Amino acid sequence: MSLTQISVRGAREHNLKGVDVDLPRDSLIVITGLSGSGKSSLAFDTIYAEGQRRYVESLSAYARQFLEMMQKPDVEHIEGLSPAISIEQKTTSRNPRSTVATVTEIYDYMRLLWARVGIPHSPATGLPISAQTVSQMVDRVMQLPEGTRFYLLAPVVRGRKGEYRKELAEWQKAGFTRVRIDGELYAIEDAPALDKKYKHDIEVVVDRLAVTPDMSTRLADSFEQALKLADGLAYVDLADTTVAALLPSPSGEGPGVGAIPKREATLKGAGIPENRIVFSEKFACPVSGFTIPEIEPRLFSFNAPQGACPACDGLGERQEFDPELVVPNEALSLKKGAVVPWAKSNPPSPYYMQVLGSLAKEFGFSLETPWQDLAPEVKIIILHGTAGKPVTLRFVDGKKSYEVRKPFEGVIGNLNRRLLQTESAWMREELSKYQTAMPCETCHGARLKPEARAVKIAGEDISVSTRRSVVDALRFFQTLPDHLNDQQNQIAKAILKEIVERLGFLNNVGLDYLNLDRTSGTLSGGESQRIRLASQIGSGLSGVLYVLDEPSIGLHQRDNDRLLITLKRLRDLGNTVIVVEHDEDAIRTADYIVDMGPGAGVHGGTIVAQGSLNELLAHKDSLTADYLNGTRRIEVPTRRRKGTGKKLTVHNARANNLQNVTASIPLGTFTCITGVSGSGKSSFTIDTLYAASARALNGARIVAGPHDRITGLEHCDKVIDIDQSPIGRTPRSNPATYTGAFTNIRDWFAGLPEAQARGYKPGRFSFNVKGGRCEACQGDGVLKIEMHFLPDVYVTCDVCHGARYNRETLEVKFKGHSIADVLDMTVEDAVEFFKAVPPIRDKMAMLAEVGLGYVKVGQQATTLSGGEAQRVKLAKELSRRATGQTLYILDEPTTGLHFEDVRKLLEVLHALVEQGNSVVVIEHNLDVIKTADWIIDMGPEGGVKGGEVVAEGTPEKVAKNARSFTGRYLAPLLGLEAVAAE
Repeated sequence: MSLTQISVRGAREHNLKGVDVDLPRDSLIVITGLSGSGKSSLAFDTIYAEGQRRYVESLSAYARQFLEMMQKPDVEHIEGLSPAISIEQKTTSRNPRSTVATVTEIYDYMRLLWARVGIPHSPATGLPISAQTVSQMVDRVMQLPEGTRFYLLAPVVRGRKGEYRKELAEWQKAGFTRVRIDGELYAIEDAPALDKKYKHDIEVVVDRLAVTPDMSTRLADSFEQALKLADGLAYVDLADTTVAALLPSPSGEGPGVGAIPKREATLKGAGIPENRIVFSEKFACPVSGFTIPEIEPRLFSFNAPQGACPACDGLGERQEFDPELVVPNEALSLKKGAVVPWAKSNPPSPYYMQVLGSLAKEFGFSLETPWQDLAPEVKIIILHGTAGKPVTLRFVDGKKSYEVRKPFEGVIGNLNRRLLQTESAWMREELSKYQTAMPCETCHGARLKPEARAVKIAGEDISVSTRRSVVDALRFFQTLPDHLNDQQNQIAKAILKEIVERLGFLNNVGLDYLNLDRTSGTLSGGESQRIRLASQIGSGLSGVLYVLDEPSIGLHQRDNDRLLITLKRLRDLGNTVIVVEHDEDAIRTADYIVDMGPGAGVHGGTIVAQGSLNELLAHKDSLTADYLNGTRRIEVPTRRRKGTGKKLTVHNARANNLQNVTASIPLGTFTCITGVSGSGKSSFTIDTLYAASARALNGARIVAGPHDRITGLEHCDKVIDIDQSPIGRTPRSNPATYTGAFTNIRDWFAGLPEAQARGYKPGRFSFNVKGGRCEACQGDGVLKIEMHFLPDVYVTCDVCHGARYNRETLEVKFKGHSIADVLDMTVEDAVEFFKAVPPIRDKMAMLAEVGLGYVKVGQQATTLSGGEAQRVKLAKELSRRATGQTLYILDEPTTGLHFEDVRKLLEVLHALVEQGNSVVVIEHNLDVIKTADWIIDMGPEGGVKGGEVVAEGTPEKVAKNARSFTGRYLAPLLGLEAVAAE
């Protein structure tokens, strides 16, 4: 009997409290609930972990050593499991060699397509070049009219200097009697002495023939001799006429096949005589000598030495010194330190100022003049040098002064030389701060060798096709068969099917705007997750358990339907799909819903409600049901703030797909940047607004996206970007260390009477340094035991029993609790515990206020989700004294948040604005957008069809705009009629 459900009994992983649940197989299941209620603990750490562990255990010991084994979860038993695949947000490679095309395997099929169907072209003539067999060469000559006289030549020397006396003697000894030297025929014994200072062309006359029906055998032998002599090349020179006069214009491809007038003109321009037919048994251009090795898929791989551009090693870009980082503040003069790497040399060197002073005297400018007011040619001289022209440099060494006349290398030349010569890792790291990635000058970002780029299909090399967006590439490959001949179509049919299918899947999950050559590291969590989702559908597996973590992240409401159709398709293939999700549409679409709660952390870990949508909606104790029913809701503000009357304006932003966008953000308001995926929100907000503001206000060394200027920055004192990157990459980092509360906690413990009596300083209470920590586990609290074929086992340290500190340190207590006990408290318990210690209490209270009361004070940073990490950062910023002139920028802060958590977060963000600060949020969540004071809606579509401001104004104004997709979904929430699309 086939199993119909997955039965989980006694799940106690993390905060789960002995959860028992039966989930229907072959269904779309949504697990929802408050942040920290135990959704991921049930879905990923219990169900997925056990499914993956059982599958891996079924493999041989040899295979297991190559796979990452998972710990056995804390659960009594699970029945009905299938092999499990998890699709998380953190799975995409950050390797710069990984692209959208490689991750989805589309590039593997493209490489195969170009290798099997592509036609090499000569860079010199632009004409196709092909390899020919001896038989093809003979057939070609036999097409000439009977009686046509010709010479068969072996081009042994082409445009090379030398005397070639030894070679001429060897050819004579081999039985050849005639040669053509620089266009003149000679008997070998009469060949003139050659001047070794000049380039020469020498062709050995292998045979002289006239076309007859029975000459094919002799001709084949002669061709073999010629090809052997000339390394695969042979010429047929007609004695009495031209090729064009003899042959009609056939439609074949390759050099010398046919006499199309345009081709003849090209060959003539390239230096090939009109009476010559060129044959090659290799992929080689007869003009430039450009050769292509055997055309195999690896020739098109930028991750293999056979295909990668040698200048950039297949990365498509090189680290170069950037003038914008060398001179970040153009308002400064040279004297005030405009050239930062020279002004900040350690120790400060008078040499550089003397060099600049010499240049000022030579070229007539002042060191007091602001950089922005210097003449462009002066800036070029300072940065890039005098192009080899000597200048007089004056130096003072003690009491001596002297002059040197030599070329000036320029600041960037100086930095390049120092980078090459230094052996100091510190110096290399310091100089790299002034570098940024620039397109490779050799391959111009194509990543491939010229040989790979010479192979074309329908006039496009493979790098041009990978620059297309998904939707554009889909159209290209769907229509490609129309540009191929019958034989090529037969070869390409199966490959094109795979490419088109994969592109179709990407298109269906709302990623139509992504370029195929986009690097994986630049993708958002939601985008990378949907790419993996598309790959899984492409694999066509059934009977698999898929576990997904909020796939709707970064997806506009308009594209949500396409994602849900994709998830249902995965289910309909015969798979069980478990999704951890807060999106209302996903919850309403699910076959089965599990609502975790009732609270977060220690207050959660149980199932509040489960069943179909109707069963959930009928449940009285479910917060989720309350929001779905409308009994609880995030209210629309009764008034929209007008702000301070001042505004921040970005003029003509052009980063990525932005089309000269000029937009204003009213200061003192809560502003939402909205729009469909790929419409340019991040390009405008992060790459341009934040980067330029951080340079101007914070002195940050980052390059802003191209734009003309930003006005209104004088009304802000600092800009803070709160993203979802981890707060630390090691288990030693935690919310207490990140917010600075741990320093206060250590100081407090060091100030206790017991600690002072023992002479303990704050360092004694750190688990990162020797002294107070347990040395058996070096402050980790666990010991790693390496197992040969099994996963590494982490056991609690038997000396400190997981406390991280030695016995003496733990004897110092406050209210009966040691510092280890404090780190094991939840944030909300710590607020109460330290209520009499304001520096600690306030930091803990701020963590609780952003909805992280359930997190432990010492919880490892690596176990926090992206949304939790973002809220820890937000709490850190909020605990600082507000100036009332700060610009806060957040990228999708509602990631991983339940409706109730969103309500709490909005209270915090709006409180910030009430203090006079400005908050700018990139967001798709309609509950957040409807509370905004101002909206800038980007679009209308993604990628090249986006990059414009579709609508801006209050939510009510945007909701009435027919061009705005956001407005269409926003209108019902504001009690307005949705405006029909134009």
